[in-house]
Amino acid sequence: YAYLTKAMSSIQSLLRGVRAASRRASAVPSWVWWSRAALAAPQQQHSRTLAMAMETEAERRSRAVLGGGQKRIDKQHSQGKLTARERLDLLLDPGSFREYDMFVEHTCTDFGMDNPNTKFLGDGVVTGQGLINGRLVFVFSQDFTVFGGSLSSMHARKICKVMDKAADLGAPVIGLNDSGGARIQEGVDSLAGYADIFLRNVLYSGVVPQLSLITGPCAGGAVYSPAITDFTFMVKETSYMFVTGPKVVEEVTNEVVTEQELGGADVHTKKSGVAHKAFQNDVHAVYEMRELVDFLPLSNKDPVPIRHTDDPRDRLIPGLNYIIPHSSDQPYDMLDVVHSVVDEGYFFQIMPNFARNIIVGFARMDGRTVGIVGNQPNQKAGCLDISSSVKGARFVRFCDAFNIPLIIFEDVPGFLPGTYEEFHGIIKNGAKLLYAFAEATVPKITVITRKAYGGAYDVMSSKHIRGDMNYAWPTAEIAVMGAKGAVAVLHRKKSKEELAQLQRDYEDTLCTPYKAAARGFIDDIIEPQTTRLRICEDLEMLATKKQTNPWKKHGNIPL
Repeated sequence: YAYLTKAMSSIQSLLRGVRAASRRASAVPSWVWWSRAALAAPQQQHSRTLAMAMETEAERRSRAVLGGGQKRIDKQHSQGKLTARERLDLLLDPGSFREYDMFVEHTCTDFGMDNPNTKFLGDGVVTGQGLINGRLVFVFSQDFTVFGGSLSSMHARKICKVMDKAADLGAPVIGLNDSGGARIQEGVDSLAGYADIFLRNVLYSGVVPQLSLITGPCAGGAVYSPAITDFTFMVKETSYMFVTGPKVVEEVTNEVVTEQELGGADVHTKKSGVAHKAFQNDVHAVYEMRELVDFLPLSNKDPVPIRHTDDPRDRLIPGLNYIIPHSSDQPYDMLDVVHSVVDEGYFFQIMPNFARNIIVGFARMDGRTVGIVGNQPNQKAGCLDISSSVKGARFVRFCDAFNIPLIIFEDVPGFLPGTYEEFHGIIKNGAKLLYAFAEATVPKITVITRKAYGGAYDVMSSKHIRGDMNYAWPTAEIAVMGAKGAVAVLHRKKSKEELAQLQRDYEDTLCTPYKAAARGFIDDIIEPQTTRLRICEDLEMLATKKQTNPWKKHGNIPL
């Protein structure tokens, strides 16, 4: 009996527990039970799904990286060219590249383009952002292995996206061009894509630096984008640029030329002035592009970059006291002056092989980026001509747009005479350099080393067109013209002996810097060896310069 009583008690206790559990369960909402069921689902199924998705994504990325395929990459290498991605790997700091729109495909359906085999991820251009020496840049690199790098509407849209981002964030945009031109299958859509790019080239000109590197073909309408950008580099033998190719030229004019003879790197860096520098291979060109970017501000709102230097600002240069030849007709190399004055003797020359009678480029003074403009006495005696005026004006306007101070080393006997110059518009083209200097509001420091004759004296950032600091070396000759020519005009009927004496008198009286200094047109006559110190001190003083021009929609430079 005792055993049965104990058993019944245990059963009743158990039943009470079951009923209590049932009541609790009925009080829990149904969604809680659903959640618990979901959480209790096998984790293995979820892991398998994620792994499959990641594997698919990795496969697509691998396809995108291959571009047009390994065979086409091998062909690119056999021609001595890098691929689009290899160029970006060299251009940007290691590990800094972030790609945009890797999975973009073209949208064309005509002429068999709807075939899946014509779909290449990225659509022939690699775009994104990265760093050069730790500073942000935006880039696009055309991939010749995909449809010859031809431009489609989606290809253009990718380029426009990075250009817009560059302008919005205030960073340079660098284009690596390797393209056969418009994608014919897309017709007007491709042309519209070019126009979209051109518009941004124009709108963002003077807002952010725009740089072009031509590493392969660049023909037809495609050439106008690099033409608008600030600086264009080319690779010798593998790159060329022209509006119409050799076959069209032969048909229309009966001229037989090769691609390199018509639009190669030598043509555009020595004859046309379309390109600024040329290099032996992709690697060298990319390295020099990095060097150029290091001199430039990120945008028109950013200050010029400053780099540490161990070169003392007060370093004297005794050799400059003896660099000017005794005879005013004897040439010397203005590059020797520039290299002596700038930080560590490093001068990044722009367009070194075009219009060699003027030198332009970037250097640093006391760590600050400056633009250098100088007449070159050992080329055409330093005379200004059509090509040198255009070259100088373009460079001055770039520096002014991006707040880069200008240092001018002047030794100019005037404008080059001759029928060729007059017939081809030396008046209009010479006025471009005058316009550029007069319009510029950045700090401008001019040093007259020897000759400053005639209208060319006015043009080369004289005090009369708002030069900030104008110096002359004791060897300077500031006059309307040289002594020999002046005496020949003023005293035509004199004997040779009289003319020689008059020439000496003219030189002593007018071919000196003292007349100009007496009228305040020259701020000081300085000892040549102190030139670096003077410039560094003036740059520090002028760092807070604020000067504006009268309001206008834009000026009308004599183009």
